[in-house]
Amino acid sequence: MAILILGLALWVGAHMFKRAAPAAREAMDARMGKGAKIAFAVVLAVSVVLMVIGYRGGPYIAVYTPPAWGVHLNNLLMYVAIALFGLGSSKSTLRGTLRHPQLMGFALWAGLHLLVNGDLYSVVMFGTLLAWALAEIAVLNATTPAPAPYEGGSGKGTVRLAVIALVLYVVITAIHAWLGVWPFAG
Repeated sequence: MAILILGLALWVGAHMFKRAAPAAREAMDARMGKGAKIAFAVVLAVSVVLMVIGYRGGPYIAVYTPPAWGVHLNNLLMYVAIALFGLGSSKSTLRGTLRHPQLMGFALWAGLHLLVNGDLYSVVMFGTLLAWALAEIAVLNATTPAPAPYEGGSGKGTVRLAVIALVLYVVITAIHAWLGVWPFAG
């Protein structure tokens, strides 16, 4: 559990550092230039590795029994979570409808994993990541002005987003299967 918690702490700390200590982050950027972004990217990569090792290495300790229908809802809404994650970088006409689509997609992803995983390590990992994403949205809303609404985009951009999200959905499903976790019921 300690490895998982360390990974989660690094993830949350690296992401919240800019909001919690803006002067320190600006000083790092001024002193290190692009090196500061590289340093944070390394910390985030290490955090993901630690989370995976900690999560996969932990014993199964049941906390609750997920509902049987949750798998179907999870599989349907995971596509939405992936599309939301990519929406902020897309040329879709939908891009201007949400202020934080990437964080909303991340929060949906974490919440859906809580729906289908009732063990302690899942609750700790996905619960922490869900709380972080929601806290990040709240902090961003409180500390940064809303950007000008996105006015570009096209139907073609929306179709491209839908296709890319579908391809990523298939790839993520294949990775789950490769890791020995079949994401579908049955």
